[in-house]
Amino acid sequence: MSRDPRALLWDALDAARAVAGFLEGQTEAGYLADPLRRAAVERKCEVIGEALGRLARTAPELAARIPELPRVVAFRNLLIHGYAVVDDVLVWRTATRELPALRDRLQALLDEG
Repeated sequence: MSRDPRALLWDALDAARAVAGFLEGQTEAGYLADPLRRAAVERKCEVIGEALGRLARTAPELAARIPELPRVVAFRNLLIHGYAVVDDVLVWRTATRELPALRDRLQALLDEG
C-alpha cells in the first residue's frame, strides 16, 4: 500500500522547515565549521528528495506541479551516493537560496486541500 501523496508533501515540507531551523542565525562560515549541523542539513535534504521522488512515482500529476522536483531528487542522489565528495558550499547555497521557494511551493500545494 502506498502512502497518501499529501503525506509525502508533508514529509518534504517538515524536512525543509527543519533545515530552516538548523540554519537560522547561521553564517556560511559557521555552517562550514559545524560538522553536526552539516550532517543534519544533509539528512533533511535527503528526506526531501526521497519524499519527492516517491511522490513522482505515486502521484505524477501532483509531482509535475513542482518544477524543481527533478533537481531536488538529483541533489538527494548526489548526497546519498556521492557522500564522500559532498560540496558543503553547494549544500549551504541550496539550503539558503533554493529551499525557501520549494518550502513555499510545498505549503501552497498542501493548503489547496
